[in-house]
Amino acid sequence: MILEIVILAMIAAFLGLRLYSVLGRRAEHEEESVPQRFDPSENAPNQAPPASPQAQSAPARVIELEGVMPAVERGVREIAAADRNFDVAQFMDGAKGAYEMILEAFWEGDKETLRELCDDDVFAGFSAAIDAREEAGHTLENKLVRIEETRIHSASLDTNRFSKVARIAVLFVADIAAVTRDADGNVVAGSLDDAVESRDVWTFSRDLSSRDPNWVLDETDEG
Repeated sequence: MILEIVILAMIAAFLGLRLYSVLGRRAEHEEESVPQRFDPSENAPNQAPPASPQAQSAPARVIELEGVMPAVERGVREIAAADRNFDVAQFMDGAKGAYEMILEAFWEGDKETLRELCDDDVFAGFSAAIDAREEAGHTLENKLVRIEETRIHSASLDTNRFSKVARIAVLFVADIAAVTRDADGNVVAGSLDDAVESRDVWTFSRDLSSRDPNWVLDETDEG
């Protein structure tokens, strides 16, 4: 596997990423397109506001989960029943956008965006990896060619007297072209002409009993 994809997998194995509530919003998109950035303010100037997460779509949309494993459907239905504002289509749009945002921010060394998307500990991990890469004089010229598939891998609702934690694992199958260059611009590894399939399972979680609308990417694995 291309060097940088391996590095990403190793880093992702211990990083949990703090994401904006875009995971609960409807992303305006065309087929195969994903949002280019998250806006923490719904009223930010010069930007079209996202659809409100309070939209009254409701658990009926969960019926769109035809063909998934019974345990997955049961988990999603439990989450929708516990949170009347949850919409599986909106969630998947946001998860797809988050996948692209996180990859590109890391590849580009965009610490500002990563700080917005991560909690302090996770940001520190990304920042350290970026610093190490820069110290080695390496730059990445990676490209997410396409996301071939996104589907819910598992879903569950863990309830106790103190919280209701929803967990949704999403499988991403994507084609990634990756190139690592040294300080002189020479290719160290990879090729933009040879995309490699990447299969990742990212698990997002949210405490539905909390007023915080944000989801957290708290686990990653290879699909």
